[in-house]
Amino acid sequence: MRIRAERDDLADVLTRAGRAVGTRSPLPILQGVLCEVAGGRLTVTGTDNEVTVRTYLEVEVTEEGSTVIPAKLAADAVRKLPSGAVTLSTEDGHVVITGNGPEFKLREMSAEDFPKVSDGSGGEEITVDGDALIKALGQVGVAASADDARPTLTGVLFEADEESLRLVATDSYRLAVREVPGVATEGSRLIPYRALRELGRTVGGGSMQVILGEREASFVTDQGRLTVRIIDASFPNYRQLLPDGHSNRLTVDKAGLIEAVGRAALVAEDHIPVRLAMHSGGVELSVIRQEVGEASELLEADYSGDEMTIAFNTRYLMDGISAVADEQVVIETSDPLKPGLIHGASDEDFRYLLMPVRL
Repeated sequence: MRIRAERDDLADVLTRAGRAVGTRSPLPILQGVLCEVAGGRLTVTGTDNEVTVRTYLEVEVTEEGSTVIPAKLAADAVRKLPSGAVTLSTEDGHVVITGNGPEFKLREMSAEDFPKVSDGSGGEEITVDGDALIKALGQVGVAASADDARPTLTGVLFEADEESLRLVATDSYRLAVREVPGVATEGSRLIPYRALRELGRTVGGGSMQVILGEREASFVTDQGRLTVRIIDASFPNYRQLLPDGHSNRLTVDKAGLIEAVGRAALVAEDHIPVRLAMHSGGVELSVIRQEVGEASELLEADYSGDEMTIAFNTRYLMDGISAVADEQVVIETSDPLKPGLIHGASDEDFRYLLMPVRL
């Protein structure tokens, strides 16, 4: 195998495929990326047997072939070469990487030992704007659990109908829902969020095909393909949690609220809630921590409804506010013991339901 490509382009495809590689895998072959050259194109594949990333690059081909090279070392080696053209070839059990003088010689691994990975083809196909999907995943992902002991809650539910794609995540304390426009067919799958976080850094945005198979889901763009094994579990019935309406509505400047909650967090830390006392003049945020002190602040806001005080986990509240893509944030409540709903004043495609803390 022998190819020639621009340094930055080659480093890019190696790095993106390498993001799927498990650095602590007990199998040495899974610490490498599979490089295949055919038809004027280099295909680089990385996998940890749960998540697979394939990336593509048009290259100048002298000799076709395939090899497996250490993922991180190869990408770093290419990136450290002088700018310009880089040559990558296999010689006597080594992969030789050269560019404008410097040369790296890395021990290659057998392509035959690399696991046969699925391309995730087959299943319901959805066409979406990749950039919009990546942004939406960033919004709902804050509500996904990081606790591997509860795998069902570590995923994002993809629900497709004929008009749009709905994304849902919950860790049982908060629930995030986001609608994404797209040409869709019926389908519902639960996909690990840890893999979805890599979409933008592996296959990028632009027009994207989302393929929801029985066991795997794939995300395909011109830059590559990310395939991930779905979570085989039933997602909680979130629809019954979404309220039909609230009697109280607070509309406040997002930037000002983020700053105020951030100041309150200095006293609160994670285990102390922030109290929101809402009334016609606005909202007063306060935190009381007996061993440290307290903090309070009044924000001007529009409020309609009965005067009430509700408390939320400070970090969870900050996550929800920050995820709103609007200059004005709306917090809807009905009772200090019932969940509050957070969304944008002019955009309700994203909704964040947050359980209160009992005072």
